[in-house]
Amino acid sequence: MAEHGIPGEILHPGAPTPTVEAAARALGVSHEQIVKSILFLVNGQPVLVITCGTAHVDQRAIAARYGVGRKRVKLASPEEVLAISGYEVGAMPPFGHHLPLPTLLDRRVLDLPEVFAGGGDESALVRLDPQDIARATAAEVMDMTTAPGSPE
Repeated sequence: MAEHGIPGEILHPGAPTPTVEAAARALGVSHEQIVKSILFLVNGQPVLVITCGTAHVDQRAIAARYGVGRKRVKLASPEEVLAISGYEVGAMPPFGHHLPLPTLLDRRVLDLPEVFAGGGDESALVRLDPQDIARATAAEVMDMTTAPGSPE
């Protein structure tokens, strides 16, 4: 974060935070304030998706974005996540991976004044301004919880 001028604060809440629920409980914040970084493989290529809390990622939205069938979008395995990003599932931050990853950011993340993301291990979180996540990842902002064109 310091190397790339990303303001934020690394927090160690004193309890493991591998899930949205555990992180929200440890920090005393709402589930929506916890952002999750999820690695998908689209036609075998990694794509990072960042969304709020317990929201369900609609793989049809990812498929539509990349012009592929839904079956071409797969959740990366824990082993693939570690190999591609350098972080374990449940600890992956939104940036700072082995290589820059194409990133899709759910538009709802930007509605929040501050969020908490994985901090690199399951006992660390990072407090961030969502705009800094968008800037640091060069993310494409889109609706990740409903299929494109669906009513909300």
